[in-house]
Amino acid sequence: MTEATTDVAPHPRLAVAVLAFCGVVVAIMQTIVVPLLPHIPDLTGATPEAASWLVTVTLLTGAVFTPVLGRVGDMYGKRRVLLASLGVLVVGSVLCAVSSHIGVLIAGRALQGAAIAVIPLGISILRDELPPERVLSAVALMSSTMGIGAAVGLPIAAVVIENYEWHTMFWVSGAIGLLDFLLVLRLVPESPLRSRGRFDTLGTLGLTGALVCLLLAVTQGGSWGWTSPITLGLLAGAIVIALVWGAYELRVPTPMVDLRVSARPAVLLTNVAALLIGFAFYANSLVTGQMVQEPKATGYGLGASIVVSGLCLLPGGVTMVLLSPVSARISGKYGPRTSLALASVVIAAGYVVRYFTSHSLWLIVAGATVVSAGTAIAYSALPAQVMRSVPVAETGAANGLNTLMRSIGQAFCSATVAAVLANMTFLAAGREAPTLGAYQLVFLIAGAAALLALAVTLCLPGAGERTGTVGGERRSSARTRAMPIEEGA
Repeated sequence: MTEATTDVAPHPRLAVAVLAFCGVVVAIMQTIVVPLLPHIPDLTGATPEAASWLVTVTLLTGAVFTPVLGRVGDMYGKRRVLLASLGVLVVGSVLCAVSSHIGVLIAGRALQGAAIAVIPLGISILRDELPPERVLSAVALMSSTMGIGAAVGLPIAAVVIENYEWHTMFWVSGAIGLLDFLLVLRLVPESPLRSRGRFDTLGTLGLTGALVCLLLAVTQGGSWGWTSPITLGLLAGAIVIALVWGAYELRVPTPMVDLRVSARPAVLLTNVAALLIGFAFYANSLVTGQMVQEPKATGYGLGASIVVSGLCLLPGGVTMVLLSPVSARISGKYGPRTSLALASVVIAAGYVVRYFTSHSLWLIVAGATVVSAGTAIAYSALPAQVMRSVPVAETGAANGLNTLMRSIGQAFCSATVAAVLANMTFLAAGREAPTLGAYQLVFLIAGAAALLALAVTLCLPGAGERTGTVGGERRSSARTRAMPIEEGA
């Protein structure tokens, strides 16, 4: 059941721009420390293993808080929760800016990671606030910010690290986060919809436990050993907790995740596709910079600087901005399933280019940009497909779960890439380096993930896809616009 308020967006175009800017900023926070990681042990006195937690902890907190805050937003106000997330981002940035202690840095990064919930919350606000004919393009842009931020975050961080004291990066991120907070407060109205019921505390704890066990095993299994007792114990714990949690969620009147809705083919298969797309996209971000930085003695490396390696992904970020409205038009005319299928093909084609063009900087950039183009189309189509298939009162939670699946896909990709590059090495110029075959194997695996996403997408229900709008509904006086649940979905 829902209840509505009557807030109206005073400047819809500005609201879209502000929310998209927020999405880019929080997505940048996820990758901003990657160029800094090799230097963290010298800068802080921490071990390399401790330094790796600056990335791992953002993945963990983002995965846990994204679906939880999506549900809280549905119940208590999406803008209110979005503002709280931006506030957490600012606090985390300040913590990282004022300290060089690894424990404080990890705590700050944990807070920054939790702010990724801004993206699904923003998507839900746009769905509630905009007229139906504008929803697709706005949601496409908002969803693409996850990929845009990842693409532009690396070169920005590289430039800052090369030219300024490293804490500057966090001071700047904190200032921009504060600007985001003020812009949302001024230009983004509260969403008019509420979902009634009691907050599912036990369900939240169960979901948190299962995700933490799974992601710890996946992200740390390479260093702990995939057959070590702690890794196997965490995987077993994740399975047991998930089974108990699922049984509990099916009995709760207002569950944290409505498993009955999530089990519908239209929702379940879209989330599986999101996991595979997240995997395929992330390989591009992980290996491009490292590959061009490899020394020329490897026979394939270009010996590029950290700034040049970061800039390799920048054309992909620009492409994602330009393609998000194109994806919206395709989804509006042919349905988001068609957009998602097209995106999967483009990503796979990009990795074919990457496989055969590993010796030329410009061809590497071209291949990486093709992958980013496919990712832009996919990330724009995924929330549109989800919103066709869930009740309007569950938009925040459903988009949060879909974003979570992308994050899980990225976690599996990170573990896979690390394992491949660590186990296929040779000596070059007196140091151990991955072989060219290792990088090519990564491209093959990522391309295969994109093709699997295509297969899953083709199994999606196709009813009602040629409506011309997401939901095709008319605006009501109470502003309770909703996207209908597809019959049989």
